[in-house]
Amino acid sequence: IIVVAADDGIMPQTVEAINHAKNAGVQIIIAVNKIDKPGANIDKIKTQLSNYDLVPEDWGGDVYVCPVSAKLGTGVHELLECVLLVADVLELKADKDCMASGSIIEARLDKGLGPVATVLVQNGTLRVSDYVVAGTCVGRIRAMTDFNGRRVKEAGPSYAVQIQGFTNVPNAGDNLVAVKDSALAKQVAEERIAKEKAAQALKTVGQRGSLEELFKNTDSAEIKRLSLIIKGDVQGSVEAVKQAMLKLGSEMAEKNIEIRVIHSAAGAINESDVMLADTSGAMIVGFNVKADAKARAMADRTGVEIRTYSVIYDAIDEVTNILNGMVEPIYEEEIIGHAEIREVFKITGVGNIAGCYVTDGKLQRGCKIRLVRDNIIIYNGAMNAA
Repeated sequence: IIVVAADDGIMPQTVEAINHAKNAGVQIIIAVNKIDKPGANIDKIKTQLSNYDLVPEDWGGDVYVCPVSAKLGTGVHELLECVLLVADVLELKADKDCMASGSIIEARLDKGLGPVATVLVQNGTLRVSDYVVAGTCVGRIRAMTDFNGRRVKEAGPSYAVQIQGFTNVPNAGDNLVAVKDSALAKQVAEERIAKEKAAQALKTVGQRGSLEELFKNTDSAEIKRLSLIIKGDVQGSVEAVKQAMLKLGSEMAEKNIEIRVIHSAAGAINESDVMLADTSGAMIVGFNVKADAKARAMADRTGVEIRTYSVIYDAIDEVTNILNGMVEPIYEEEIIGHAEIREVFKITGVGNIAGCYVTDGKLQRGCKIRLVRDNIIIYNGAMNAA
C-alpha cells in the first residue's frame, strides 16, 4: 500500500516506493490520504500515476486507488476491503496449522523487558513457549502482545505481535522460524554465527582504532577504507544509519575511498564492540545510544574512536568531513608570468645568473620556474632571488 497525499501528489519518495514495489513484483494499492483538505485533487494523482505505468482500476488498469482520510477515518473500511479483494484474486493463502515462520519488522533492547522484537507472522501459528530462531538469535517466547498492547497466547498468519524471550536483539528483516526444541534452535544459531565470524574475519584489517593511526596507515594505499561499527537504539535506526553510510561510501568511490560496515546492531555500545573496533581498525558510530563505563574505559586505553549522535544528518556530515580528510590533495599549476632570458652572467661562487625580461605577469622570489627551449622543458626548479 503506497500512501499519497491528496494535496501534494506524487513526490520523489513516492517514486522510490513505486520502483521498490515494481522490483519486488508485488501488487500495488494506492491510498490517497488527506481527501478532507481543500486542495485535494484525486484526478490529478491518477494522471500522475499513469506516468509511472500505474493505471487506476476505474481507468481500465489493475491498480486500485482508494481515497481515505486518516484524520476523519473516511475510506479506511473500503481500503481494507480492497486489500482483501486483492488477496482473494491473487489467491494468497497461508497454512495456520504448521510451525510458525515470519519476519522481524523491528527490534530493540528494553531496559525492563530485555530484547523485544515485532514479528509479522506469515505462515503457521506462533505460540507462547515456542522456541524460535531469527538470524543468529535464539529464544523461547515468554510473552506476546498485539498492536493494542494486550497479551495474546497465539498469533496466526498476517498478525503482527511483539514478542519477548530472545537472548539478544535480532536484526530487522531477519526471518523468524519456530522450531521443536532448544537444541535445534541453538544448533541452527551456532552454524549461522560460525559463518558470520568467518566472513567477519576476512574483513578485519588488523589496524589500530584511532582516526590518527587510520590516516597514517592509509596514506600510501591506493584505496583508503574507513571501517565502521554502528549501534543504535532500535534496529530500524541502525539500518537507516547503515544505508546512509554505505550510500556516502558509494559517492566517495571515485576518490578511491571505501566505507566498510563490519558490524551493526541495536543496543548500547559495550566492551565487545570496542574490542572488535580495536582489532579491525574501526570507528564506532552510536545513534541515540551511549557507551557504558567499561566500554568507554577500554576505548580510552586502546584509542578507539567513539562518536555518538542523535540526528542522522550530524552523523553523515561528520563522517563526510572525515572522508574528505582522507582525500589526497590535488595539485594544480597556476602560471603567474613569463620571461625571456636575454643574457647569462657567470659569477664565481654563485654560478650562472640569468638576466630576464618579463613579458607578462610577474616573477616572485621562491616561485617555481620552468626553463623551456624550443618548446622542450629542460629544467624545473625554484627561483632563489630576483
